[in-house]
Amino acid sequence: MKKNHEQEPENGSMAGNMEEMEQLGKQMERLRTNEELKEDKKQPDPVQFKEEDKELKE
Repeated sequence: MKKNHEQEPENGSMAGNMEEMEQLGKQMERLRTNEELKEDKKQPDPVQFKEEDKELKE
């Protein structure tokens, strides 16, 4: 029998329990914006899709 914190997460879930969710939240709070990365002479993540592709999804 698995303990509560060892259960398999539901499909599509990023966190398996509340503790993991809190840790992910803290990580997200510390993420730098694209502007902050540019100021540090670092390249931000590329755009995931082009604007015209967005219209195709709608």
